[in-house]
Amino acid sequence: MTDIIFRAGEATVLAVEGQATDAMPEVLIGAVNGPVGQAFASMLGQSVGHTRMFAVRDLNQLVRPATLMTSKVTIPGAEYVDLLGGVVQGAIADAVLDSVIDGVIPKDIVNDICIIVTVWLDLRCAEDPNLDKPDLYRTNYEAMKLAIKRAMNNEPTIDELIANRKTIKHYALDGVVEY
Repeated sequence: MTDIIFRAGEATVLAVEGQATDAMPEVLIGAVNGPVGQAFASMLGQSVGHTRMFAVRDLNQLVRPATLMTSKVTIPGAEYVDLLGGVVQGAIADAVLDSVIDGVIPKDIVNDICIIVTVWLDLRCAEDPNLDKPDLYRTNYEAMKLAIKRAMNNEPTIDELIANRKTIKHYALDGVVEY
């Protein structure tokens, strides 16, 4: 078994110019017999507008550790589901497997932990006839790998957060809050 009870991580990777393919996964990693495993099992049913699915690399290729994906936004239609359950799902699954290959997730615990990931997929992607699918894959793959690394390393540390408290602010607060 593992002593990983509850690890959280997130990352943002921005799209190429002119695309809405930014990726912003938020992950929970923990023991299958702990709170993350309980949440994982509880999420196996569907919720209207928020499709949940396993991260698979392809048909019959469920990634290890088992990873459950859900959308951060309400799913508007089949085109969105196709992207979420295609390009994004493949990117997420590949990032999980590569995190094991790279040693970020120890290979000997892959059956003892699970991952829950909330995925951002801009609603404009499903409507864009010029969608750059390779960039959609790239942003989700890179962001997921970084989110996993941050979760497994407990990053950012509290000391880092305290040190940059007055120098970093949320991008949406520009002009709203003075430091």
